[in-house]
Amino acid sequence: MNRKEFTRISALATSAMMMPDFVLKAATVKSFISQRPAVGKRNFTSDSVEALITEVKKNIKDGELGWMFENCFPNTLDTTVFFEMKDGKPDTYVITGDIDAMWLRDSSAQVNPYLPLCKNDKHLSQMVEGVIRRQTKCILLDPYANAFYKDSTKISPWKTDATEMKPGVHERKWELDSLCYCIRLAYQYWKITGNTAQMDDAWHQCMELVVATMKDQQRKTDQGKYHFQRKTITLSDTLAGDGYGRPVKANGMICSAFRNSDDATTYLYNIPENLFAVTALRQLVEMIKATSHRDELIVICRDLADEVEKATLSNGIVEQKEFGKIYAYECDGLGNYKLMEDAGIPGLITIPYLGYGKTDDEIYTHSRKFALSVANPYFYRGKTVEGIGSQHLAYKGEMIWPMGIISRAITSNDNAEITYCINILKNTHAGTGFMHEGFKPNSPKNFTRHWFAWANSFFGEMVWKVYREKPELLQR
Repeated sequence: MNRKEFTRISALATSAMMMPDFVLKAATVKSFISQRPAVGKRNFTSDSVEALITEVKKNIKDGELGWMFENCFPNTLDTTVFFEMKDGKPDTYVITGDIDAMWLRDSSAQVNPYLPLCKNDKHLSQMVEGVIRRQTKCILLDPYANAFYKDSTKISPWKTDATEMKPGVHERKWELDSLCYCIRLAYQYWKITGNTAQMDDAWHQCMELVVATMKDQQRKTDQGKYHFQRKTITLSDTLAGDGYGRPVKANGMICSAFRNSDDATTYLYNIPENLFAVTALRQLVEMIKATSHRDELIVICRDLADEVEKATLSNGIVEQKEFGKIYAYECDGLGNYKLMEDAGIPGLITIPYLGYGKTDDEIYTHSRKFALSVANPYFYRGKTVEGIGSQHLAYKGEMIWPMGIISRAITSNDNAEITYCINILKNTHAGTGFMHEGFKPNSPKNFTRHWFAWANSFFGEMVWKVYREKPELLQR
């Protein structure tokens, strides 16, 4: 049973027992009635988040869009956050929604929209500090795993994977972006709040392990410590090469066995993930300088960032006939590369969103045009909508991902493009008031994942950004 089948079966089996009220109500919504759980059933409540929802919604002229923001922005807090104090320290477990497991990447992205409010909201700040502390424990358990359980006695459906599965690990797919997301969350939280309590000895030990893992996966002298195989008929759920992936020629880049979508990479050097790593390592240098005297680790991080950047720019940029020089999506150092874009993050479009470069950089603008064209094998058009999908849902045919549309809007400075994306999202939520994983271009009611908190939070983040920077677009 592959992950896609597991997700489908899990969602059906738990729909009546564990899904929050908004999932059960959504299918019958006929007016803009809040789809949030009742106040007493919300997992976590923040006064500053509630005040922001009221403020932004009041200033959105379109009632449906305001309703969608009200539903989506707090969805992570309402339904997926499990916060408590343990031994006097915050601890926060964050599930993705319809899967009871905590992805390092997803949990970081899910709470990211709330960071600006943490400076003046102690309760919210504690919750995010708890996420960082929980992620630290997860990475120390296994830096190669992508998803974890709160209850270490819970048995993973992937327990038979041919890799080193440990108690507490839900899935062990090595994805470089998972570690980068944890650094990004810690860095942004620190910059906003000034809080360093979470950067304790355990966190510094964790960061040393993170850097060691990245260096291991440069695979300069051998295949590295990680291998993974799964009994499956879905090739993207397992690795070739006896579990090490296809061959690479070491060049300084970092191998990533799986993409942000949890699908196996075609070629192990994923360009967006490596550029994300460059940014994350430089952020890590800042944090270590401010909180410890680990001068040797600072030098290692700085040198590694420079090496990865040089190697990625040397190997990850190709000449494309129609668009000129663009970033490839993946390469192997042997002359092979893959030209595509995936709606997941990181991707070509979200490189500057995650902190590398600027939106007006020439290679980025060329890459963006490629990603938003039919030259990208995962760019789909319907009668009235268009957007990027993913190999992850390719078995269902053409499926556009709302996350891809949101990424396009959140990285755009063009008013018409932003408005266009917002209108697509407004017209494809299938009456639910929430984002989904993917939907059929000509039949939005045919979608996957009723309860996908990352997509909901990301939508809220985008609307709030528009409200701050281009409020006039919400008055139309």
